[in-house]
Amino acid sequence: MSELDNLLERTDYTADNITVLEGLEAVRLRPAMYIGDTGHRGLHHLVYEVVDNSIDEALAGHCNNIDVRIHEDNSISVLDDGRGIPTDIHEKEGKSALEIVLTVLHAGGKFDKGSYKVSGGLHGVGVSCVNGLSEWLKVDVFREGKQFHQDYKKGIPQNEVTAIGTSDKTGTYVHFKPDPTIFPDIVYSFDTLATRMRELAFLNKGIKISLTDEREENDEGEILSEIFYSERGLIDFIEYLEGTREKLTPEAIYIEGERNDVPMEIVMQYNTSFSENIHTYVNNINTHEGGTHLSGFRRGLTRTLKSYADKSGMLKNLKFDISGDDFREGLTTIISVKVLEPQFEGQTKTKLGNSEVMGAVDQLTSEMLSNYLEENPKEARIIVNKVILAATARHAARKARELVQRKNVLSSTGLPGKLADCSEKNPELCEIYLVEGDSAGGTAKQGRDRKYQAILPLRGKILNVEKAMQHKIFESDEIKNIFTALGVTIGTEDDSKELNISRLRYHKIIIMTDADVDGSHIATLILTFFFRYMRELIERGYVYIAAPPLYLLKRGKDERYAWDDNERVQFVAEMAGNSSESTVNIQRYKGLGEMNAEQLWSTTMNPQNRILRQVTIDNATEADRTFSMLMGDEVPPRREFIERNAKYAHIDI
Repeated sequence: MSELDNLLERTDYTADNITVLEGLEAVRLRPAMYIGDTGHRGLHHLVYEVVDNSIDEALAGHCNNIDVRIHEDNSISVLDDGRGIPTDIHEKEGKSALEIVLTVLHAGGKFDKGSYKVSGGLHGVGVSCVNGLSEWLKVDVFREGKQFHQDYKKGIPQNEVTAIGTSDKTGTYVHFKPDPTIFPDIVYSFDTLATRMRELAFLNKGIKISLTDEREENDEGEILSEIFYSERGLIDFIEYLEGTREKLTPEAIYIEGERNDVPMEIVMQYNTSFSENIHTYVNNINTHEGGTHLSGFRRGLTRTLKSYADKSGMLKNLKFDISGDDFREGLTTIISVKVLEPQFEGQTKTKLGNSEVMGAVDQLTSEMLSNYLEENPKEARIIVNKVILAATARHAARKARELVQRKNVLSSTGLPGKLADCSEKNPELCEIYLVEGDSAGGTAKQGRDRKYQAILPLRGKILNVEKAMQHKIFESDEIKNIFTALGVTIGTEDDSKELNISRLRYHKIIIMTDADVDGSHIATLILTFFFRYMRELIERGYVYIAAPPLYLLKRGKDERYAWDDNERVQFVAEMAGNSSESTVNIQRYKGLGEMNAEQLWSTTMNPQNRILRQVTIDNATEADRTFSMLMGDEVPPRREFIERNAKYAHIDI
């Protein structure tokens, strides 16, 4: 409890502030309805729900420190120095407010406007869901000079809320272990939790969040721990994201203020890349589908930059109009708004719907950006020149896109000549392998199931889209082949960059490359292309990476495949028995071409045996930074990342 050394000012926050809406029974029956899934993402979401309560205390001005710990048994504890959940008896329910918060859905101070001005977990299911999905949960509350305690098992109270001692601190301590009967894997990832804690620290400047992993030690024999703290908030955030990109202006443009009772922070930085990266948040929730705050920003940005460019005379020689996309090419933006009563589309809270927020963000963006452009004419000119370059490239890209979608540049079937298509026409049943090289592609064509498996060989390394202008991307033969084989297009009529997947021909897109450095590089190039230009396919769960075996083990007629070093060691020991291990022949596969068609089918393409790794985006901002770092010009951070992660990806370096 050493983190709770700072006494905070007490405010009126009692049982009467807790509003009850409904009960808890459905959570254990249908956990995915409440946390998304019971896999890796849902497991970590439990932690975020508890931490969000502490963050809400911070937003209300009552919490400075949050301590998150992964214990040796993969249980999680979260300690904050907020006011502490009320423990007195709720008048209507006749039981402790703490027990109500932990056992009843939609019960919490967030429904009482006097308790929290803004809040992330507005549906109020957070801690009660965590409790219901935990094998056990323990809670300690420090308030009113006392320490209160209660125990739960699978959401059921094991005792009454009891004062077990005195304390001069305030705050809440929640310690829980996910129920292994609900979650198939309860092993937490330090890196996954660190990414979210870092994000929260950037979004809430001045709050210290510590993350400790008691399962691991560093090189000095100390327990693995990291502290996340930011004094400048979004300015530090964008510097973190833009660390590997070449900036166009020395400083980011920072906008902070309040309009229509909507406090907001916006930071934007132009760089030399050709992609737009906008990350939006509402009350710390990542609204990856955008919403009215994003629309307001784009409207204010476009109108203000267009007006300045017209007045400056820099557009007088341009023979075509500039579109909204041109103003955002090479722009990284983070938008964070705080909304008293946000209206989200859907339980997942991924798109903001409040109409008043659009006007507020538009107005403040326009006002402060106008001031910046007038006060910084040199930087303004650099930005406008970037916009003109983007518009010029867009017109070239439009012609290239039209070529991609014109049948006269394709084979007579309208599909790439190298594509070996499947006979099935229902995209839900079809899958396509993007295979490295013609040789491996030929083997895959021989080994596949022709009814539902299509093969598209790719020659060499595809274009690095991170460093290429858009028209160059659409001029690339390999990328044109991917577009046309998949049946997707990027709009040409309105020159937008919107992806059209209405004619997508496969619902499984499988990247299959060699298990060496070159193969990993090719896979990363393909993934970068999908992330920048076909992200929706990833978000819908259509993109996978094949996992060919790393070893073939032989001893007489006994043959086994091993997908990692642990399996190799285990199988060698089993096959050798009491004999010498030298009697087991070990073949290390480095290329798909080392397998014949039958081996490739049985190990890598047969749905009964194969291992497919679905590509997901847990955190779009971190994914953006990672692709920029891996595919950009800065070598040292890329080398450090590869050396740190190569062993997990089975890459020889």
